[in-house]
Amino acid sequence: MTTHYFEHPLNEKTRIYLRVEALLNQLKVSGQFSDDLQHLQFFRSLFDLLEIFEQIQLKSELAKDIEKQRLTYRSWLNVEGVNQEMLQNVLGEVDAVHGNLMAAERFGQTLKEDRFLSAIRQRFNLPGGACCFDLPSLHHWLHLPVETKIKDSQHWLEALQPLSDALDLWLKLTRETGHFKSRVANNGFYQSDAEDANILRLNIPMHYGVYPMISGHKNRFAIKFIEFDSGQACTQTIEFDLAVCC
Repeated sequence: MTTHYFEHPLNEKTRIYLRVEALLNQLKVSGQFSDDLQHLQFFRSLFDLLEIFEQIQLKSELAKDIEKQRLTYRSWLNVEGVNQEMLQNVLGEVDAVHGNLMAAERFGQTLKEDRFLSAIRQRFNLPGGACCFDLPSLHHWLHLPVETKIKDSQHWLEALQPLSDALDLWLKLTRETGHFKSRVANNGFYQSDAEDANILRLNIPMHYGVYPMISGHKNRFAIKFIEFDSGQACTQTIEFDLAVCC
């Protein structure tokens, strides 16, 4: 059965984390420059990240959240029934990632100081601003060998590696706290309580032809399914899988 996978954050910080994850994934794919237009996606994603870094102290927030996870896992040491070898491996990974994160510079600092990136950033987000007459330096860079462009992109992404590693780990451990369970939305509507939840994960069978509209916060949420073709609220019974991740 073909399903539609969907995630929804239940607080603003997690919303930002998921946006940053999506931007980092776009950078990794578009940074291969396998076609003539991938540079547009690459630089837009990079500059969107810089905007986020200027709006929130992402490094300190992520460090606090990683530390909370470390304390949670340490509380399971020597607890009967817990796989201690696996727990030690997780704690080792958490310690390494947290240490690299704390040692890293403020996110985006090196990128903001890069002469080439600084020269193209201001005009790049203008409608059509990536034309050669607007950004002649970018036009020159695009005609460099693809190996040179990939080397440059890898250099820029190296500055984001501590962020990428820490965010990947936090999201991985957070997602693993939730287990998919079958749920039923009568008349296309479902609501439930939660306890300090961060993310909802849904698997929705495609044959229903619906998508979810979700509202709520860390302690309560509601899901209303919308028909894709009509844009109207769904009135049929929807069976789907739901994981609530804390």
